Amino acid sequence: MAIKKILVVDDSATERHIIGEALGKQGYEIAYAENGEAGVTQAKQTRPDLVIMDVVMPGMNGFQATRVICKDPETQHIPVLICTTKDQETDKIWGLRQGARDYVVKPIVAAELLSKIAALG
Repeated sequence: MAIKKILVVDDSATERHIIGEALGKQGYEIAYAENGEAGVTQAKQTRPDLVIMDVVMPGMNGFQATRVICKDPETQHIPVLICTTKDQETDKIWGLRQGARDYVVKPIVAAELLSKIAALG
C-alpha cells in the first residue's frame, strides 16, 4: 500500500509544523491532531495511510493512543510510527509492544523519517 495521507499527532504546534513541512515537500497529504484522543478519533474518521505519533502529550499519551489504534478493528491496518523525545531503549521496546511499526527520536532528521516511511509503504 502506498502511503499518501499521513496523520501527525503531536501537542506541539512547532513539531507539527516541522514534521508537516518535511512531509509536505515530498508530496504527502498531511492532517493534524493535537492530542491522543483527537488522533484516535481522526484516524477512525479519515483513515490515513500512516499515523506519526508523539508520546508525551496531556490526557491520552501516544503509547495509549497507539494501542487503541492498533487494537481497533476499524484502524488496526493503519501503521503507527512513534516520533518522540523519549530515546531510551525501554521506551522504544514499549512503543513497539503497543503496536507501533517503527520508532524515531526527535529532533527529527527528515531523511531518516522519510526512509522509515518509505520502508512502511
